[in-house]
Amino acid sequence: MSIRGFCLGTNSWSLWPTLPGLRGLLVLGLILGLQTASSNAFYLPGLAPVNFCEVKGETNYCQSSIELYVNRLDSVESVLPYEYNTFDFCHDFKKPSPSENLGQVLFGERITSSPYEFSFNKSETCVKVCMKSYDTAKEDQKKKLDFLKRGMQLNYQHHWIIDNMPVVWCRDINGGNKYCTTGFPIGCFVTQSGVSSDACFMHPEFNKTNTYYIFNHVDITITYHSENEVDWYVSKLVSARLEPKSYKHVDENHLTCNGTPMEIPGDYTDKLNITYTYSVKFEENKQIRWGSRWDYILVSMSHTRIQWFSILNSFVVVLFLTGMVAMIILRTLHKDIIRYNQEDIQKDYGWKLVHGDVFRPPRHGMLLSILLGQGTQVLIMTFITLSFRGLKWKTNFLLTALLCPGVVFVDIFIMNLILWIEGSSSAISFGTLIGILALWFGISVPLTFLGAYVGSFQKFDYPVSTNQIPRHIPHQDFIRRPLFSIIIGGVLPFGCIFIQLFFILNSIWSHQMYIMFGFLFLVFIILLITCSEATILLCYFHLCSEDYHWWWRAFLTSSFTAVYFFAYAVYYFFARLKITGIASTILYFGYTMIMVLIFFLFTGTIGFFSCFIFISKIYSVVKVD
Repeated sequence: MSIRGFCLGTNSWSLWPTLPGLRGLLVLGLILGLQTASSNAFYLPGLAPVNFCEVKGETNYCQSSIELYVNRLDSVESVLPYEYNTFDFCHDFKKPSPSENLGQVLFGERITSSPYEFSFNKSETCVKVCMKSYDTAKEDQKKKLDFLKRGMQLNYQHHWIIDNMPVVWCRDINGGNKYCTTGFPIGCFVTQSGVSSDACFMHPEFNKTNTYYIFNHVDITITYHSENEVDWYVSKLVSARLEPKSYKHVDENHLTCNGTPMEIPGDYTDKLNITYTYSVKFEENKQIRWGSRWDYILVSMSHTRIQWFSILNSFVVVLFLTGMVAMIILRTLHKDIIRYNQEDIQKDYGWKLVHGDVFRPPRHGMLLSILLGQGTQVLIMTFITLSFRGLKWKTNFLLTALLCPGVVFVDIFIMNLILWIEGSSSAISFGTLIGILALWFGISVPLTFLGAYVGSFQKFDYPVSTNQIPRHIPHQDFIRRPLFSIIIGGVLPFGCIFIQLFFILNSIWSHQMYIMFGFLFLVFIILLITCSEATILLCYFHLCSEDYHWWWRAFLTSSFTAVYFFAYAVYYFFARLKITGIASTILYFGYTMIMVLIFFLFTGTIGFFSCFIFISKIYSVVKVD
């Protein structure tokens, strides 16, 4: 089996080495990777197909052996993923496992070999894989059984891979439709009060209270497409499905794979044997070609109508804002400029009054320049440091290189300690942490220094000069005060993205595949436009009221969208997720805070530079004595 597609998985970050700095390497990759993390070792189609045939062994054209790889196990009720080998399943430690890249390691991807191996086009029924025995009187075996039951209670999911494709589990839902997922549960649990987990609804016999039902058997269906290549008929795999089942194997020498389910009482205190089996069959499909073999996974995941509603909703908001900006620029602003430039008008009024103060450096300009430098790195993956004509460019460089990345690193380090204590596969090893620090101080810091050093010799000429004495700002009513405008400024951008944000959070935390990247790109463009136009509108209104403190306000107006982002994430946690446990809760909000911080920098930078360009433009066309 070829594993050449592994490095291009959605959790594998093929661009990892090229992203500048810890922000790009770790945090930006975290957001882009997490929003598709549910696809779990999902690989890019269209690369190096593997040919299979019924000839034993391998030839120059094909191979007959089909290997099954296993990935980490995860759950919608816990943020903690675990390696396949952490659970007491059937293992095969003799075969080599694919090596993970840095992106896979950070996301807890642990793809390993398994004892499941098939021969192409050879159907088999009720094949024994292994048997696991437990004696609850022995502490080590009791711990293994308890951990297995805990996994069923929290609905942990297997993720298997055949020929670089996820093995999917499809089941019927309301209306005769099929719903397919790339994972299937370990088993299910019926509580003492008779409440069943989702998987227990698949069989009417799963009804005993305080009982675990383990899925110790799988029926695997592999579909292939045959074609003639170089006078040799070869086949390519186009789909892999399975159906988990539970059987209590009474006679190990005569396995039948039918009968009563494999029950594990919640208070079981005796010896227990669990036999794992599988059945596999092959089907030929002449319609599905290898290039479109991923289509069957996406059949039950169509959210096109909702996505188009999201786009339409966002487009209406953009039209509204664009109309407002156009009205200001083409009518009000144009008339203002004509009046201001008339030679017979000697008295300034409106936004022209503050021309001598509009480019006055803001308070805490160092911090603002640092945040903008970070946001620019996120926005265009480059290094730009603003110093507001300050002389402390060395201090600016150090804080830009260390402040936000340091906050993120401390956050990740604390969460990693929790993951390590819990024994999760997402725990980053000490060597990997050293590698991240090496990337940070070996790439990010030197490039940031280079940008700050070059930028210290660049001089930006403002279109108007700044007065020596600051102008008095008239009293502003509540509507024109900074807090009100900042809160209002984030509403419209968030309104454009909240539907898309729902699907992204589903992908991250509910392990659902995210496939609408075309819609995501459109929403991204709409977000850019909305942040820019909303900030420009509010900036113009404040200048007209003779308030020239626009620097921080421009940044915070659009970046306040991140506050709504966080509020929605809190709502999503309580309303949509079933996450339990303190560790999982801390991890959820820890990762969420990283995403909110990046989104805060990203949107704030958009708003600031939009307002800066707007102000520079309008003051460059007015005559000032």
